[in-house]
Amino acid sequence: MKQLGAEFLGTFWLVLGGCGSAVLAAAFPNVGIGLHGVSLAFGLTVLTMAYAIGHISGCHLNPAVSIGLWAGGRFPAARLLPYIVAQVLGAVAAGAVLYLIASGAPGFDVGKGFASNGYGAHSPGGYSLVAALVCEVVMTAFFLIVILGATDARAPAGFAPIAIGLALTLIHLISIPVTNTSVNPARSTGVALFVGDWALAQLWAFWVAPIAGAVLGALAYRAIGGDGRDPKA
Repeated sequence: MKQLGAEFLGTFWLVLGGCGSAVLAAAFPNVGIGLHGVSLAFGLTVLTMAYAIGHISGCHLNPAVSIGLWAGGRFPAARLLPYIVAQVLGAVAAGAVLYLIASGAPGFDVGKGFASNGYGAHSPGGYSLVAALVCEVVMTAFFLIVILGATDARAPAGFAPIAIGLALTLIHLISIPVTNTSVNPARSTGVALFVGDWALAQLWAFWVAPIAGAVLGALAYRAIGGDGRDPKA
């Protein structure tokens, strides 16, 4: 239960910090943080939580990461469902808090997106479904390669949170124009539930693509680095 509580709180922080920066601060008059600030915010949420709860739960904060770690031989299948449930609940709770904050401003309209992920007409850059799927698969695959490599027993100790946080920042810098960046089904679900309509209709893509990418990334890392547990691998 301590591990599940850590995953709940960590995913809550990721969605509140990342999506909150997009909804509340990205285009704030005169001092908006823009795409670069939102990208950094997502990276900082993972970096800070990795140091805060990594020793408790591993700090997955993401169903795709949990599944990728399982595919990479680092996580038992029996713990997947409880972790995923905790992550989704944390994301939804953060979405609720963000909605309460954002709706306190005049002119707030959740239908404008609320940091939801989308493709086609709901992609920030109007990118197609195929482009969105490819982007999410590739970005999540490399995210898993970085996670598995940075946490490998042969990697320098203590630096994994920095590498992982910076990787997520880079992923957002690349892919916000395409899908508003998911690479995390819980993050996508946590805000889509409050938008409803098109966000829920397109949510399937942001479960399927990140999970597929995570498995591919895990298999790729196992091919070049083994399971990361044997110093002689």
